Amino acid sequence: MKRSDIHPMPEYFDRYINKTEDSDHLAVLETGLREMEQFPLDTFRALGAKVYAPGKWTVKNILQHIIDSERIFAYRALSFARKEPGTVLSYEEDDYAAVSDADKRTLESLMAEMITVRRSTIDLFRSFSDEMLLRTGKGFRGEYSVLSIAFILAGHPRWHMDIIRERYFPLLNH
Repeated sequence: MKRSDIHPMPEYFDRYINKTEDSDHLAVLETGLREMEQFPLDTFRALGAKVYAPGKWTVKNILQHIIDSERIFAYRALSFARKEPGTVLSYEEDDYAAVSDADKRTLESLMAEMITVRRSTIDLFRSFSDEMLLRTGKGFRGEYSVLSIAFILAGHPRWHMDIIRERYFPLLNH
């Protein structure tokens, strides 16, 4: 199913969804996997622990956040597809980042985990029928569909890579 099949478009998450193409949800997730595999590790390595403002995350924290979010949203997709009647829990991303120890990990280990998690996400979405993709559930920021989660997950890393390019890459010129 395509991005244009998402009705209604979930508020807040549209920022990620709109970073994607209006094509098949699996194709968009697979394109995102190839993009992840091309993340500029040498540039990330050169950035090290630099941040563009006090209290902002390092690139390693951002990568860990992408991993954590992918897992959490995959759980939400599974819950909604299986007709979970309750509201799924939200999470506080800054609290997760503060205790993740991402900065103690290597970029290679973060990248390997991110790619493994995305492959698992693709397998999960491959298992959903069109009927399941159109199911909705209640979560953080309201009600949204399984299909919308596929596009949220596809656009989320792009959102963060745009921030890295705009705000972190210029730090290398200082």
